[in-house]
Amino acid sequence: MVREAEAFADRMAQRRSVRDFAADPVPEGVIEAAIRAASTAPSGANVQPWRFVVLTDPTRKRRLREAAEAEERAFYDHRASDQWLDAISGLGTDWRKPFLETAPAVIVVFEVHQGPHSPKPYYVKESVGIAVGVLITALHHAGLVTLTHTPNPMRFLNEVCERPREERPYVVMPVGYPAPDALVPELARKPLDEVMIRR
Repeated sequence: MVREAEAFADRMAQRRSVRDFAADPVPEGVIEAAIRAASTAPSGANVQPWRFVVLTDPTRKRRLREAAEAEERAFYDHRASDQWLDAISGLGTDWRKPFLETAPAVIVVFEVHQGPHSPKPYYVKESVGIAVGVLITALHHAGLVTLTHTPNPMRFLNEVCERPREERPYVVMPVGYPAPDALVPELARKPLDEVMIRR
């Protein structure tokens, strides 16, 4: 058990968020299996209030990128605080989001709220957040890379993905392989004794 747990922790320690993707296609079935794993996440009253929309059509991904960049440009130019801009300065990110078009697939995750065909959910953000964590883990385990992207505001995603209003965008995740020249920031993770407390 300890060996299995340590091996898994070591593997997850290699995970990085990637912003530079190769256009190479992902093998058929890998994303589906990762979403199936994500769907095993616990949820309030077992309502499973999530929807995973997989975009692979180049025209739709271009629409997604154009809409996201319009929101991001307004955010970076007018709404982002100096404190936020300073916090992300080392990540190499700005309003430009080419990965939304370059990555072979983009998964848009929605929270499903009560509507004509969906029951009242409970602990929606917590449930969807856990499912996204499982999805990130499953994609990394399969040998793929991803990024959690949260444009603000995100309501344009309903139109791009053709989803009803009771579904609310939660996160956008480009998925694929890193580009040969992909760079990731050298970030230090907090040591275990700083994040875990025994009593």
